[in-house]
Amino acid sequence: MAGLLVAETPDTLQAVTIVADKGVVVSRTDTVSINRFNTVSEALLRLPGLALSDYGGYSGLKGVSLRGLGTAHTAIYLDGVRVSNFQSGQNDLGMLPLETLGNAVADYAQNSLSFRTQRPVFGESPFAGRVGLQYGSFGTWMPSVRLDVKASERVAVSAHAAGLLSRGDFPYGTGSERREGNDIKQIRAGYDVFGTLDRGEWMLKSYINASDRGTPGSLSWPSADRQTDKNAVVQGTLRKAFSDRYTLNLSAKGGWDNIFYKSAWGDSNYDFTDLQFNSSHTFQLTDWWGLSLAADLERGLLKATDYAAARTAAVAALGSAFRFGRFKADLALEYDGTFDRGAAALHSLSPSADLRLTLFEGLDLVAFGRRAFRAPTFNELYYPGYGNPALKPEDAWLADVGLEGHAGFGEAWVLSGKADFFYNSLKDKIISAPSASDPYVWLPYNVGKVEAKGADLSAALRYEGKRLQSGLSARYAWQSALDKTPDSYTFGQQIPYVARHTVVLGADIAAAGWRFDALWNWRGGRADASGAMPDWNSLDLSLRKGFTLCGSSVLSFFVSVKDLLDCRYELVRDYPMPGRSVLGGFEFKF
Repeated sequence: MAGLLVAETPDTLQAVTIVADKGVVVSRTDTVSINRFNTVSEALLRLPGLALSDYGGYSGLKGVSLRGLGTAHTAIYLDGVRVSNFQSGQNDLGMLPLETLGNAVADYAQNSLSFRTQRPVFGESPFAGRVGLQYGSFGTWMPSVRLDVKASERVAVSAHAAGLLSRGDFPYGTGSERREGNDIKQIRAGYDVFGTLDRGEWMLKSYINASDRGTPGSLSWPSADRQTDKNAVVQGTLRKAFSDRYTLNLSAKGGWDNIFYKSAWGDSNYDFTDLQFNSSHTFQLTDWWGLSLAADLERGLLKATDYAAARTAAVAALGSAFRFGRFKADLALEYDGTFDRGAAALHSLSPSADLRLTLFEGLDLVAFGRRAFRAPTFNELYYPGYGNPALKPEDAWLADVGLEGHAGFGEAWVLSGKADFFYNSLKDKIISAPSASDPYVWLPYNVGKVEAKGADLSAALRYEGKRLQSGLSARYAWQSALDKTPDSYTFGQQIPYVARHTVVLGADIAAAGWRFDALWNWRGGRADASGAMPDWNSLDLSLRKGFTLCGSSVLSFFVSVKDLLDCRYELVRDYPMPGRSVLGGFEFKF
């Protein structure tokens, strides 16, 4: 899958063009910086178009979905290579190598979230890196280390390791009770090798994750269950332009995931092996016409305590890009095939179009339309007593139209803004319902329908002076994601956990080695199958001071306060989030 062409920049509302995994150029994106946050989910809360599912605390499962389509329908990529989970369709963002990440790109046209590794930067020395330690509320420790080595003019190596230890016993409700069994011990480590070629680049990435954590269950059904998980990934990417007319992108991945649940209801083990090979070929036929061909092949094997499954997924795509003065059009046709062992194959065709018209310098009119399929997961198809092998893929149509603008004032001021209006329609949604033979046995069926429409409005003002840097941003999202399933008892209601209204306000200022950040997040109009959920808001503040030591070394001390106003809320019903918490520490960069 082709690598992302994204600069390492601060949070921005300007469009970022990327090359998607299928070789199709798209530009309906938002970018957020990751490298100054303690968790991936903290950074993603800056994007109102995302819906986060967080089961509370550092040990809780953290997933993400875009514009009401669900976590299983939202693809996750790391350096252009897909992070796959055929078993449940949910990727835990807490298992990503946070210490290496630079930014995340939410791509609304491709319905995906892509993470990019931060490349090392060297001064006069061929060595660079950082060592850090954080300590905070609920007995939380976060040590980390990264070492970068400039092996040659064309090759750099980066190694990293980090740990997370937390009791996780935060108060909830009125504060008289504490969340027990939410502890975690986690270690992450890996290395990256970056290389450049004549008219190209390559990257080799390897990382491991291992943790032992509590899974306390909901407040309604508390448990003493525990989970241990391990995963190991090796992946590589290559981009090479052989001429002005032809560029080759290749990537491959081998991954292994293990999750073991120790439960009073019986232990269970899941081993998932993932192999991928992906290629795309871009041909610049004329100055105004480009063509791309892509082919992806993925093999997934699951061995679980109660069942086993195997899947081969194949993707082929033909894309064409046109440039006529102020007008740009990217058109594509994608084939997806899913071939499970012992089951009938699933086939789908997805056309897409991404259009951009520059009305005048600094203001663009943009639009896209796309069909998207989501194959059922192994659990939905084969889980004993629950799976339904007759399930079809979920079928969605995505459409968007909007305006993007930016303008500079003087040498240091930049004003940018976006206004997006979207409509998503999802049919054959997989939902659980009572079976015809026994109303007490629930099975998954293709009977769900979702209609999602809304608007994303954003504005930002930045000042980048020599001695002072500062910024203000405001984002608002309105989403009406309604259940349109016939005869559903939630017909006409908001899809669970999708906020109808979201407001995100941010501010930062940096001068003389000091940096102050503030973020206010408010989400209202949420519901789940049990009814309406309370609105919530959170104010996060952080302060950092850096001291320049010998050479280019910098020693920084920082403190952050999450949920300053101590708003007690839940992203998932009966799974409380921590209230006010404080985290402080130091980081030494050399």
